[in-house]
Amino acid sequence: MSSPQAVIDDQGVMQLSGDLVFAQVTPLLAQIERLLGDTKAEHLVLDLSRVDDVDSSALALLLEVMERAREHGVTLRIRSLSEALLGIARLSNVEALLPLEA
Repeated sequence: MSSPQAVIDDQGVMQLSGDLVFAQVTPLLAQIERLLGDTKAEHLVLDLSRVDDVDSSALALLLEVMERAREHGVTLRIRSLSEALLGIARLSNVEALLPLEA
C-alpha cells in the first residue's frame, strides 16, 4: 500500500498519487486542505492519473475536496478518474456531481 500524496504544480494541477483507501484518506484530506489554503489559483485540475488503489472512501474524499475547494473560492475539474472510481460513483448515484474534465 502506497501512502497518498497531493501536490499542486505551477500549471494549476493538483496531482494525487498513491492509494486512496479508508486508512489513508483522512491524512490526505488534511494535506489537501493546507494546499487549498495556500494556493492563489481560482481554478485547479485534480489529476488522479497516479492513483493506484481506490475504495468508496476515495469517492467521499473527492466530494469533500470539492466542497473544501468551493469554500476557498477554487473551482475544480477532475482528470483521469479511474473506471473503478467511476463505477463507485455510478453505483452511489453521484456521477453527475463530479466535474469531470472532457
